[in-house]
Amino acid sequence: VLQKGLKENFADAQVSVVDCPDLTQEPFNFPAKGICGKPRIADVGGVPYLIPVVQKEKVYDLNTVAKDIELPGAFILGAGAASSKILGVNAELIPIVQTKSEKKPAVNGSYIAQINPADKACLLEKYSSKYTDCEFGLLANLYASEGQPGKVIEVKANGRTGELNFVSCLRQILEKHYGEKPVGMGGTFIIQKGKAKIHIMPPEFSACPLNTDEDVNNWLKFFEMKAPLICQPVIVSRDPGFDLRVEHTHCFSHHGEGGHYHQDTSPDSVQYLGYLLPAELLFRIDRPQEMHLVGRD
Repeated sequence: VLQKGLKENFADAQVSVVDCPDLTQEPFNFPAKGICGKPRIADVGGVPYLIPVVQKEKVYDLNTVAKDIELPGAFILGAGAASSKILGVNAELIPIVQTKSEKKPAVNGSYIAQINPADKACLLEKYSSKYTDCEFGLLANLYASEGQPGKVIEVKANGRTGELNFVSCLRQILEKHYGEKPVGMGGTFIIQKGKAKIHIMPPEFSACPLNTDEDVNNWLKFFEMKAPLICQPVIVSRDPGFDLRVEHTHCFSHHGEGGHYHQDTSPDSVQYLGYLLPAELLFRIDRPQEMHLVGRD
């Protein structure tokens, strides 16, 4: 299904089932070897806790989420907002955490991307270089598993010919094929060559309500960042009525760049390599009462 669909959006695409590479190795350096074992997706909080006006009291813990999704000790990847309570500012969180179990403490391999006050450029830091917790704020889209090796879906796509970004393309292929049946996937992919459009939220929450996508885009800070970028996507083909964010991807790098992935900006030269797995379960945690569709991309 994915290979056929990707060939409509990329010059070259190959999808196969392979053994998951050892994700503790370069370029990933994750705290777990794989993305297999009881795969599940959690959508926590939501954009309405950030927009139009922030609700700073919305703070969560990845160790608690692991218990909530009935997988204590889970290895969690995804995209979320950092806890402003911990950082003192607003920032993008790239969660990469082996949550705590009865036998072992948590291993936090996450990154934070924020606006550097000195030069207004991207400041990407290892979370554990400053903090010891596993908190996040407002919202997160998470893919969780036992972090085991195993069979995964390897996706290679080079030379983008269509308008859709890599993640939207995957999601829409699934939606088109499976229709009413929601299919969720997560894992990791690398933008191996090229550049990408990435945003980072400003350190200060907006004093004025952000009521439209235009307001949000004027508030966000956009950058063009260069490969290699290691990205953590969470995808659900369609929302079965839980007010989900159906796609959300954050990325980091080893050259100091990272944030929220929008699209590659070098379609001719871009190369994607991904390792993904369909999830078996979906959990919706602390769903906002007030819903809207602003700021969802």
